[in-house]
Amino acid sequence: MTTPPDVHVVGGGLAGSEAAFQLAERGHRVVLHEMRGVRGTPAHQTDRLAELVCSNTFKSTELTNAHGLLKAEMRLLGSLVLDAADAARVAAGSALAVDRDVFSGHVHERVVNHSRITVTREEVCAVPASPAIVATGPLTSDALAESVRARLGVQSLSFYDAIAPIVSVESINQSVAFRAARWDKETMTPEEQAQAQVGAGDGEALGAYLNCPLDKAQYDALMDALAEGDQFTAHEFDKAPYFEGCMPVEEMSRRGRESLRFGPMKPIGLRDPRTGRRPWAVVQLRREDRAGRMWNIVGCQTRLRIPEQQRVFRLIPGLENAEFLRFGSIHRNTYLNAPAALTPHLSLRDDPQVLFAGQLTGVEGYTESTATGLLAAINLSRLLAGKDPVVPPSVTMLGALYRHLREADPAHFQPMNANFGLLEELPEPPRDKQKKRSLYAERSMAAMAAWIAEHGLV
Repeated sequence: MTTPPDVHVVGGGLAGSEAAFQLAERGHRVVLHEMRGVRGTPAHQTDRLAELVCSNTFKSTELTNAHGLLKAEMRLLGSLVLDAADAARVAAGSALAVDRDVFSGHVHERVVNHSRITVTREEVCAVPASPAIVATGPLTSDALAESVRARLGVQSLSFYDAIAPIVSVESINQSVAFRAARWDKETMTPEEQAQAQVGAGDGEALGAYLNCPLDKAQYDALMDALAEGDQFTAHEFDKAPYFEGCMPVEEMSRRGRESLRFGPMKPIGLRDPRTGRRPWAVVQLRREDRAGRMWNIVGCQTRLRIPEQQRVFRLIPGLENAEFLRFGSIHRNTYLNAPAALTPHLSLRDDPQVLFAGQLTGVEGYTESTATGLLAAINLSRLLAGKDPVVPPSVTMLGALYRHLREADPAHFQPMNANFGLLEELPEPPRDKQKKRSLYAERSMAAMAAWIAEHGLV
């Protein structure tokens, strides 16, 4: 009888530790490769597995919060990381905050002492042969990143996030914001048609953009707010080298009073249908999902702190009551263009038994990263047993996150966190937000339980 091959997991962070443990619990011999202990990173202080580096909280535990709902689904799947978080929990209201040392110690001991897991301290410099899971996170070593890039293609890997905020469609005042394509020739003057040659590559389509018009006073107020906004100060290792494609909107505003009006907020080619005139400036929102429930504030990548983002961007006409599904940021983050490069279960297209997990796949956050590690382990175990990979239904938070990684526009793909905008809309959604979220949670938990039972996953 042939001995089953060892499964290799690269990376001992949250996703890698979760994946290694889940595979071992399913009877597989696992080799977990962790670089720390041989070579450190600018972010980590120890060589322990699952060290938390940016925060000590896994965010909310409430089912009416997207992160809380995702955690509840993961508990149904038996997450090691959430067990460790519960064991290390400290008082923080409804947030799952932990003692970092206790937390990482718990995960470290469970993984290192597992009879079917061998931890090796070495830098993996190339995409491993199958069966394997690569979960090396946002600080993936240069050598491995280059190997991934060579395997998947030059456009498959990004090294910095330049993320603009995303708001829910329900919170946009569409009596102010209007739908229009910038280069709609039927509404353009001859002068604008001549200028359209400059913008012909914008690729706008009617319905793909919402436009928030600003008059001069509103534009000036927005510029003042950007100039005065309190910014996040990054760690030295996390300081992004600003270039044109990764320039914070507040930095652009410092180039001159008109910089944004001749940049991402240019009004050329757009006419407010209520006035028939071109606005002084326009903030565009781009559809982020097929259903049109999430809208990206184009060109507004930012280092502003979260309260400042809420204050500043709500000055934009039409966004006075904006509900932020994702806040903007700029930081170092090696991640894959998942919809362009990976399969629906996040594997290589030419080898379904080499899977990716964690922030490397284009998810944001501790919980999201861990969840992909958990599902990667489930699917690799199924593949090794001759079964097909599975992904939860898109009415669950985990399934909706995977659907986004599968269906997002590759040309505009950026990392995403769990949020209710990812979920399929309810057939008859109530107006009350809390009631709506309660119904989302009820549907998600029922669907996850049924999916687990159908496939015998626990």
